[in-house]
Amino acid sequence: MTAPADPAGTAGTARTVGRGRKEPAVLVLEDGRTFRGRAYGAVGETFGEAVFSTGMTGYQETLTDPSYHRQVVVMTAPHVGNTGVNDEDPESRRIWVSGYVVRDPARIPSNWRSVRSLDEELTDQGVVGISGVDTRALTRHLRERGAMRVGIFSGAALADEAALLERVRKAPQMKGADLCGEVSTDQPYVVPALGEKRFTVAAIDLGIKGMTPHRMAERGIEVHVLPATATLEQVYAVNPDGVFFSNGPGDPAAAEHPVALMRGVLERGTPLFGICFGNQILGRALGLGTFKLKYGHRGINQPVQDRATGKVEVTAHNHGFAVDAPLDGAFDTAFGRAEVSHVCLNDNVVEGLRLLDRPGFSVQYHPEAAAGPHDAAYLFDRFVTLMEGQRA
Repeated sequence: MTAPADPAGTAGTARTVGRGRKEPAVLVLEDGRTFRGRAYGAVGETFGEAVFSTGMTGYQETLTDPSYHRQVVVMTAPHVGNTGVNDEDPESRRIWVSGYVVRDPARIPSNWRSVRSLDEELTDQGVVGISGVDTRALTRHLRERGAMRVGIFSGAALADEAALLERVRKAPQMKGADLCGEVSTDQPYVVPALGEKRFTVAAIDLGIKGMTPHRMAERGIEVHVLPATATLEQVYAVNPDGVFFSNGPGDPAAAEHPVALMRGVLERGTPLFGICFGNQILGRALGLGTFKLKYGHRGINQPVQDRATGKVEVTAHNHGFAVDAPLDGAFDTAFGRAEVSHVCLNDNVVEGLRLLDRPGFSVQYHPEAAAGPHDAAYLFDRFVTLMEGQRA
């Protein structure tokens, strides 16, 4: 489901010089470890934060997720590109990853919806990648050492490894990066309700995926998607029954405007729902801290427990930061009591917040399921219930 608006710009710090799958390429991590392979996609150089995604499918949605802005994604699945690329599955109008790392790219895509190969799509959009890499070894390295800066070099960009390493270490870090304004829409747009209109929602685009407003539209919600720079007055100019804060890239500790906007919504008591980056923004608005995870959660197979019901959901994730909140019992905030509603079963990281005295909640994962399992789709229904209760 393609979103109608994305700003102009590049997918990362990249320079491309052409196409060439068999060109030699090298991946250089900031701690000095290198991996050699072949160019995949565009030939040239790119820089970003090296992260890994554990999804077996959904590479097209991953590539076009704005939350991956300025990140070089390592796919843990060994075979990538088997189903090619189609025009229905992108989550935005372009690829956002700054680089792409795969082990065995498909030689020939095979799917009835495929219109071109993944290699061609990466090349056409200027995304520098590398194939033939031992992605298992690279993933283990990132799990042990943590996400770090990386560069991919091929073609004329190849040089002495010491010189390449120096360039990688000069690249910007993800910590402290305020990026949501770089991926947000420039102009507001409306996703109409499917069928009878029941509610109006103002959605703050911090890096929204196209499927998210579609999931709300399926529930009779007219979604007004607003830029990350929207003011409180602009939000309430659409007379919203609820306010939604989307996923997005960067360090939540640097996102001052969305936090201030969230506090304004909380003060008015409007039903609110946040996902991923929106969960971190809610945490900050409540006075909680955030911190950078060692290597983050990325993929479509992450187990999360709803602490109210004990139910375990398999969920889609893409985040490198988390909220620092008390796991046991309710805690006081400037907007009443709140509690941790969901936790990750792999590492006990906070995966959701719920307000107890106001109509609002958030989760750290992606309930729109693009790509991913549909276990968390009920969260959109929960948002509807909040708006129904407020209207009543």
